Amino acid sequence: MTTTSHRFDALTAEHMRAGGSWKWSTPGESHGRGLIGAFVAEMDYPVADAVADALRATADGSRCGYLPDGWVADMAAATAEFWGERLGWAPDPGRVRPVPDVLTAFTATVRHFSRPGSAIVLPTPAYMPFLTVPGMIDRELVQVPMARDGGRFVLDLDAVDRAFAAGAGLLVLTNPHNPTGRVFDDAELAAVTEVVERHGARVFSDEIHAPLTFGGARHRPYVATSDAAAGHTVTATSASKAWNTPGLKCGQVILSDDADAARWEATGYLAEHGTATPGVLATTAAYRDGRGWLDDVLAYLEDNRALLAAADLPGVDVTVPDGTYLAWLDARGLGLDEPPSDFFVREAGVVMTDGAACGEAGRGGMRLNLAMARPVLAEAVERIAAALS
Repeated sequence: MTTTSHRFDALTAEHMRAGGSWKWSTPGESHGRGLIGAFVAEMDYPVADAVADALRATADGSRCGYLPDGWVADMAAATAEFWGERLGWAPDPGRVRPVPDVLTAFTATVRHFSRPGSAIVLPTPAYMPFLTVPGMIDRELVQVPMARDGGRFVLDLDAVDRAFAAGAGLLVLTNPHNPTGRVFDDAELAAVTEVVERHGARVFSDEIHAPLTFGGARHRPYVATSDAAAGHTVTATSASKAWNTPGLKCGQVILSDDADAARWEATGYLAEHGTATPGVLATTAAYRDGRGWLDDVLAYLEDNRALLAAADLPGVDVTVPDGTYLAWLDARGLGLDEPPSDFFVREAGVVMTDGAACGEAGRGGMRLNLAMARPVLAEAVERIAAALS
């Protein structure tokens, strides 16, 4: 881990609380210490200059009206360029459509690209809204706990196969995986395709964390693994995680099948309509001109990962992410009689996502956001260790 100072190091907890984001807007006290926000999946870092410039130009040019087709096409082209150069697969820009966020893409996919009334299969632990949104749109959810292969989380494809055999119609595939940080390899993705094809099912592929991989891990777009995968998948992504712009409400749906593209043309208006014009312009700038900022952030997060990996947290099994800036802490070994997230809010003043909110398989665990200033992360880790002792 490098020890040189970085401009992000100056982002103190007090500075973040003054900023007013949701992650830092609870100023509660624990043993006289202000709480450290480490739960919501957003970064604490200032946005890239290219993004800030695009937003200023949007305001200065009064570009806050309804979204014109030309700006959508420009964003689609920027998305395809970035994916081609960074992820090794460039989608057809004509098949890249705007949506406010991945959840909008998810609900549209369920309604228009899965069998009516069929259940949704979700590997867990999972991104929390994927557990609650299906019920809001009158769909049954089948939780499939992920298995362990050594120290890594893996998909239980036998259980997925059984869920499809029982009538489920759509698999939610999140890669890189939130909250475990797994980046699935080609062999795993090929095995997913085999199971899905066997049952004539569909895949919703959430690849919002695609640019955020570390070490030897490299994200592979699921649709790029085979023609079969491309034929049964709707892909959703966004610049919001990698460039810290979730409040700008702009994501992308990538359609890789001719029939799906035609279906989206007929049904996608409502899903697209809430996309924010400033978000589209900022997203275009991020994909085209924000790559140096992203590289700097990735290097900073590498050192944050190393800090957590070196921490001595007895009784807590720490999974350092290969992708995303979200670590998974399994605290079942502590034998607590309460959710561990409650314990660490009270005893350490660190707010993490309760694992039970990520599904039954997450009970006893916590999701920890690493995308904060390194001195703040070091304090958070020290507080957790002190609470354990």
